[in-house]
Amino acid sequence: MNKATDVVDFKVENGIAWVKFNRPEKRNCMNPTLNRRMMEVLDELEYDDDVRVLVLSGEGTAWSAGMDLKEYFRETEAKGLRGVRQSQRESYGWFRRLRWFQKPTIAMVNGWCFGGGFGPLFACDLAISADEAKYGLSEINWGILPGGGVTKVVVDLLPMRDAMWLTLSGELIDGKQAAEMRLVNESVPLAKLEERVREVADTLLQKNPVALKFAKDAVRRVGTMTYDEAEDYLVRMQEAANFHDKTEGRKEGIRQFIDEKSYKPGLGSYKVDKK
Repeated sequence: MNKATDVVDFKVENGIAWVKFNRPEKRNCMNPTLNRRMMEVLDELEYDDDVRVLVLSGEGTAWSAGMDLKEYFRETEAKGLRGVRQSQRESYGWFRRLRWFQKPTIAMVNGWCFGGGFGPLFACDLAISADEAKYGLSEINWGILPGGGVTKVVVDLLPMRDAMWLTLSGELIDGKQAAEMRLVNESVPLAKLEERVREVADTLLQKNPVALKFAKDAVRRVGTMTYDEAEDYLVRMQEAANFHDKTEGRKEGIRQFIDEKSYKPGLGSYKVDKK
């Protein structure tokens, strides 16, 4: 596909895949074409050995202003129930794929994040925002409820009062307010955003990649479990991680700590590439 006309742009540099929604003239609204292309991009990057971290951002002044109302709703609905269901599968499908992506993911929110944009925001493991970014659930302003999992997103991420406020008022908050609500991890000035995201990505690059995958999945899974269920699940997850980690990272980390005394686990990571 011609990169100049691609609705999703990406590049891989130093272990980081920089992925961008690329419909700046539409404030990066998600349409069926973008949804299908995102699935293709995730397919291409997920098992690429050169990719250790994925960063998702937007071209221009928006992260994503949600679903393209003309294409996603009016034109899709004109095709009947089959068209509606297909579009839903395509959008929810890549959100789900991103949630369980093999590598850690970071949302780099550079601008507007509205409505359906909360789906991929939640799907990313971490989120760093620009102070200048704007967040809002605009659905109530045109007569619907936030669907596509968005209501679930705000309930999972926010205290009930904040979730209700965003859902019922349709009013905007900025990056600093989003960080205070814990919708994102932190917020920095737009001029510092990429630099801060690189710092976070570099921290993740120092970790054992198998441990990262199992740890991030565990965080998403245990929230709906009882304590006893989570306890058993986490024991099995660690055993599975040990099996899948052909570098035997658990043993190597303990060896470097006990035998070499070359690091302290509470202060940093063991050297994952040490022979």
